[in-house]
Amino acid sequence: MTTLQQPLPSPFNAASTADDVMTGINLSGRLAIVTGGYSGLGLITTRSLVNAGAQVIVPARDVERAQAALAGIKGVSVQPMDLMAPASIRTFCERIVQQGQPLSLLINCAGVMASPLVRDADGHESQFATNHLGHFSLTCGLWPVLKAAGSARVVSVSSRGHQIAGIDFDDIDFNRRPYDKWVAYGQSKTANALFALALDARSRDLGIRAFSLHPGQILTDLGRHLSRAEIDAFDVFDENGQQKIAPELGLKTLEQGAATGLWCATSSLLDGKGGVYCEDCNIAPVNDPASGRKGVAQWAADPELAERLWRVSEQWTGVTL
Repeated sequence: MTTLQQPLPSPFNAASTADDVMTGINLSGRLAIVTGGYSGLGLITTRSLVNAGAQVIVPARDVERAQAALAGIKGVSVQPMDLMAPASIRTFCERIVQQGQPLSLLINCAGVMASPLVRDADGHESQFATNHLGHFSLTCGLWPVLKAAGSARVVSVSSRGHQIAGIDFDDIDFNRRPYDKWVAYGQSKTANALFALALDARSRDLGIRAFSLHPGQILTDLGRHLSRAEIDAFDVFDENGQQKIAPELGLKTLEQGAATGLWCATSSLLDGKGGVYCEDCNIAPVNDPASGRKGVAQWAADPELAERLWRVSEQWTGVTL
């Protein structure tokens, strides 16, 4: 299988921070939307984009919480939206499209991880519904303003967790197989990577490029469903109970974790490129299991699987570009 996954001579690496990759970037007059933009990696991303001059909209299910977290950051506004509620996504998109301002950056950062089995109103498993279907509907709904920008990027935060599982197209929603929260998470993160691949194939001729990425292994509110024993198994704490920082091993600070997404959103090295999965501020190679976990699994970089996922997503959400 030919692949787009060819690393570049990037000046950045695993230890690079959000400030490093945003040095010299000017986003004045540009509009960005960041889901999950009020906590963890999303908050760093929002602040970095605002500091570069962008106007940022943060959609949030809990508007008051988001406003409190973003208080004092000028150039950012919060609007209600719930990724598990299609009607909420539709209302948000209609409002943005009616305002008419071109959308230069859509960063799909919100997500859930290893949660108990919950289903949305349509019966879809919640991790797949939130991490993929909600962002699929959001991107399609914002299509008119993405096109209007003339040059735009859509960035989806995936995870190295995609290596846990590909997509079981015969039973995505765990209607027949036993529910496994980690398999469900891995499946949804594979979907993030395949979504970027399929979207880019449809949008590149319009100047819209799509990317997915692994931010690093960072303990954030994303781990709220994990037990202490599960967290300890990740070996992220030292003997003093402090979080380990070893970016070369994937153990990053929030500022280091946000760097790759911001690099995908703004780097001129990616001009004319898209549909790729990135990590450590570079395009990642295809993973060789014998050499460790670095890189993207073949099942998350397969154009045929990306097209199959796109068709399922259209069918399940009832939306398209």
